[in-house]
Amino acid sequence: MKPARIIILTVAVVAAGLAGLLAMRIGGPSAPQLVETVVKEPTIDVLVSADNLPVGSRLNDKSVEWLTWPRSGVAEGFITSEARPEAIKELEGSVVRLPIFKGEPLRAEKVADSSSRIMSSLLPSGKRAVATEISVATGAGGFVLPNDRVDVIMVRQSKDAGGGYITENVLNNVRVLAIDQTIQEAPDGSKTVVGTTATLELTPDQSKVIAVAQQMAERLTLALRSVADAQEADTQAADYLLHGGGKADIQVIKSGSIITGSTQAN
Repeated sequence: MKPARIIILTVAVVAAGLAGLLAMRIGGPSAPQLVETVVKEPTIDVLVSADNLPVGSRLNDKSVEWLTWPRSGVAEGFITSEARPEAIKELEGSVVRLPIFKGEPLRAEKVADSSSRIMSSLLPSGKRAVATEISVATGAGGFVLPNDRVDVIMVRQSKDAGGGYITENVLNNVRVLAIDQTIQEAPDGSKTVVGTTATLELTPDQSKVIAVAQQMAERLTLALRSVADAQEADTQAADYLLHGGGKADIQVIKSGSIITGSTQAN
């Protein structure tokens, strides 16, 4: 390559370098970079149900758990790890008095203290708890559970000369507070739960009626009602049993046949 051409190329490269340096100085400082900052909301541990808990179930370390909760979403009555760090241990054995769903924060008004006065906390004002013996045969095959609604049917022998048995509805649509359950081992080794005593939620007058019926009856049977009947009145009772008179709607059973009619209570 000729020396003159080399000199021209060298001058061109130097000029390009000087032009780039000059352009950088004229352009000034580069634009600032935007940095996105995420602010994390403060949280706290709240005691919640680990499963669906029906009325009458007892709390333990498997049925409740701590769950991280936004502080701004903590309502009054929630149990927090800051206020009650030993809450799981303290609530061991407590009884659920209103249904609690999985993930729902526990509140004091939904849990009854695990003491000998549990039943009194389950009773609404003005109601009474009365127990009556049941079996698989008289308790809807074992399907009667706490919070169900039942009719109480009294079966007794007729005092008429013809004999036979009389059935009467002595209580209607009353709530079952509890079932006293025992574990019986079946011959094949499996275990079944059988209720022996049903505790009913009654008015004072209903309590008197069932007390009389228990003395008169050959058998008291609980007839399980649909959950759709829960809103119907439950104050009806066979008040005539308390006065030794009056007429009642009954069924007389003779030789396998049912004869429906009214009779004088005796």
